[in-house]
Amino acid sequence: MYNRILVAIDGSKMSNKALKSALQIAKERFSKVGVIHVEKNVMISENMTTDSIDEIYSKINHEVDALFDEAKSLAEDEDLEIETHYVMGDPAVQIVKTAEQGNYQLIVMGSRGLGAIKGIVMGSVSYKVLQLSHCPVLIIK
Repeated sequence: MYNRILVAIDGSKMSNKALKSALQIAKERFSKVGVIHVEKNVMISENMTTDSIDEIYSKINHEVDALFDEAKSLAEDEDLEIETHYVMGDPAVQIVKTAEQGNYQLIVMGSRGLGAIKGIVMGSVSYKVLQLSHCPVLIIK
């Protein structure tokens, strides 16, 4: 049923739990797994030098590489391979867009646990993904 699963990761405890759940589902169903990390657009000010901008992007890329390395390691432990997607922009929009473009049939992501009121006021990525997605979304708590 779910031949292609997309997992959103951000390095949090809940996204790690979501990744492990998705890998278990993939192993049981012989599915392919994609992992996505979305970096919000970086704010650049006029006062920043080219070197400081390069340093920011270098640090971000290093952190993303570490996230993907950890995800690949967990996948290898389950005898699975993953494909990685690193994009910038609005997380919910980019997750849904990547799922559509990659023909993913399930999106798995962790819950931030904001609670009903705080989640509505602040808006949550998982809620937005639920609203925009063309496919089922599994939110891990």
